[in-house]
Amino acid sequence: MIIEDMTMPEFVAGLEKTRTVYIPIGSTEEHGPHLPLSTDTLQAVSVGRRLAERRCIFVAPAIPYGVCRSTCCHPGTLSITTQTLKALVRDVVVSLYRHGLRNFILLTGHAGGTHSAALIDAGEELLERFNDLKIAVLTEYQLAAEEGRGLIETEGDTHAGEIETSRMLHSHPHLVRGDAAREFPRFPKGILVRDKRKFWQGGVWGDPGKASAEKGLRIEELVVSALDRFVDHLESWVE
Repeated sequence: MIIEDMTMPEFVAGLEKTRTVYIPIGSTEEHGPHLPLSTDTLQAVSVGRRLAERRCIFVAPAIPYGVCRSTCCHPGTLSITTQTLKALVRDVVVSLYRHGLRNFILLTGHAGGTHSAALIDAGEELLERFNDLKIAVLTEYQLAAEEGRGLIETEGDTHAGEIETSRMLHSHPHLVRGDAAREFPRFPKGILVRDKRKFWQGGVWGDPGKASAEKGLRIEELVVSALDRFVDHLESWVE
């Protein structure tokens, strides 16, 4: 049940079937010279829509902004603060809670450490506020890497490389502009730098040359299946 496409009566009827909602969280962030800035958001949305084809679940409108520290100097990246992300997520969850939802899956297509930590912080605060709320924070990339580990050839592939390029070649091939070179950033260990592009020029972390639409399809299927199982686990979770 795609919330943004539903009418008010359809939303009410949906509450009779499930109290679980999937909230896709992405980013507007560089993904090399070949992938769109919306890559993280598109992946999270695609997985949610595929999940809704398998089971009865609400899918909320995507949040297309994230905390993007490593890529903040790359053209096109729009980064928000951790405080803004936490406040936005809290407000969305509280609004959905007031309308009757009780089980929340926050799945982020952007895997930045600070970004993910902000989502976990928001979730912890919501747990303290509502006694009957269940909430989970998952990283779409981690699911893809774990579920597709037998398919992925590039060690350490994380951003705009084999995994994400394969995903986009499958789900949004018209948005893939050519290819990109294999690249890994060279950030100095432990030292914070102002000009991040100096150490990560192309914005790729992995090997896009190993990507294929066939891999993307298989990885997406594995991720959706893993999420389907996870929803069962969350809905039956008792502390």
